[in-house]
Amino acid sequence: MRWTIKPKPEQKDINALAKALKVDDLVAQLLLQRGIDTYEKAKKFFRPELSDLHDPFLMKDMDIAVHRIERAIATNENILVYGDYDVDGTTAVALVSSYLLCNYENVATYIPDRYGEGYGVSYQGIDFASDNDFSLIIALDCGVKAVDKVAYATEKGIDFIICDHHRPGDSLPKAIAVLDPKRDDCQYPYDELCGCGVGFKLIQALGSRKGETIADFMPYLDLVATAIGADIVPITGENRVLAYFGLQVINSQPRAGFKAIINQIKKTTLTITDVVFIIAPRINAAGRMKHGQHAVNLLTETDISQATTFAAAIEKYNSDRKSLDQEITEEALLQIQENKEESDFTSVVYKETWHKGVIGIVASRLTETYYRPTLVFTKSGDKLAASARSVKGFDVYNALQGCSDCIEQFGGHKYAAGLTLLEEQFSTFKTQFEKVVAETIDPNLLIPEITIDAVIEIKDITPKLMRIIKQMAPFGPGNMSPVFMAENLQDSGYAKGVGQGAAHLKLAVTQNGYGPLGAIGFNLGDQLDKVIGRKFFDAVFSIDENEWQGVTSLQLKLRDVR
Repeated sequence: MRWTIKPKPEQKDINALAKALKVDDLVAQLLLQRGIDTYEKAKKFFRPELSDLHDPFLMKDMDIAVHRIERAIATNENILVYGDYDVDGTTAVALVSSYLLCNYENVATYIPDRYGEGYGVSYQGIDFASDNDFSLIIALDCGVKAVDKVAYATEKGIDFIICDHHRPGDSLPKAIAVLDPKRDDCQYPYDELCGCGVGFKLIQALGSRKGETIADFMPYLDLVATAIGADIVPITGENRVLAYFGLQVINSQPRAGFKAIINQIKKTTLTITDVVFIIAPRINAAGRMKHGQHAVNLLTETDISQATTFAAAIEKYNSDRKSLDQEITEEALLQIQENKEESDFTSVVYKETWHKGVIGIVASRLTETYYRPTLVFTKSGDKLAASARSVKGFDVYNALQGCSDCIEQFGGHKYAAGLTLLEEQFSTFKTQFEKVVAETIDPNLLIPEITIDAVIEIKDITPKLMRIIKQMAPFGPGNMSPVFMAENLQDSGYAKGVGQGAAHLKLAVTQNGYGPLGAIGFNLGDQLDKVIGRKFFDAVFSIDENEWQGVTSLQLKLRDVR
């Protein structure tokens, strides 16, 4: 790995913040690196409050959206709540539909079929609305680029309210309202909301007209926190407040669907990381393996016994997804190894029988293994479909644009995209993609980078520091868990490989007479020779707590050693 140490803030700024907050220099440095440079900002960071949330009516078109929904309810119209099949979309649909159904019964939900309809607003979905007398569609986590689809709906007498967080195209759909903080003409103070977050602002606005306060919306924040974690949006500003209180709901009063999942995994307190790696994959599995509506059914169910039945079905989808994912990953790795040349800048694999629902996960796994811009193709109807994943710092969307002459269609963003092409174009595309990446990528980007907040010593690692770090959670983009580096460490003499195949590195480190302090390096078992025999080594790590037989102790979670 490439080790990159973040620039240290000016010492005068560190001194000033340390004095204002009565903390030591290291804590002040960590806060300054996160843009927290005043007492007031630190207070909002460490003590988020629901009153810090912005007025939803600051969002462009919010007043129009609220009036249209109020009119639909007053005139007894049928409302269809429509959303994407991933975690952000299904949580958003569950949130808005369950809120509306509290006071109004003519509300139904619609999740497009991943394989039959694909991403976003579909003609099939609009036809369903038309056939069943829905006159208003509220689209969540999709729709901001659905210009033709919205025009089609208008011809059929159906109005659209769009709640999206993706960047709009050159022109907006002619919907009744387009709620999207990334609109150029939207002055909303925070533009990094997820789709479920935009849906939350909509129900907050609707409720405020009936005298409801932010406390009335607390029960919906478990959905919002899950979407924030799963969609990898920054956990800063308003998202931090929503995630902070959403985690409280998940851990104290979760909805029946979450409770049913948590009961299965038998974990007591969930962090945002647990939400991302335990709850989110299960919700996603419904859309990958069966249909996203199963996730909405789970998330809107209020009876715990029924929710438990739904959760058991989703657990099976997730188990099937894991088996497929592992099987396809192994086949894809074999393909790469058989075709690998030293000069390769990309990984492009294809097998017509691979399951379309998991190729994105497989692309992520291959990127982790070989650290190259990666495409995984499968057969989809009479075309090939692919999921693309990239490495940090390289825009795979731009690279695909450079190959657009042999692509049918593509979409996505810098680090993840999807595309389709004709089978006869595959070989040409593969050659061209390799050429475009080779010509445009900085070779350094093909070595994984680990960003280090600060260089510290073992003696700096105290229970007090750990308490402060825990208060900096929830962690995520924009506020990652602090990563440290320490130099000239030695093992106390008992370093060993542990786990299946001795895959992990376990040791206890000392430095200048301080220690020993336990350390674990997952998947670093092959680094054992660097630390045995009391050799001096440097390490990059985060600080963690290890609980063993009822005793909690500090330990280093190693990221790399050298």
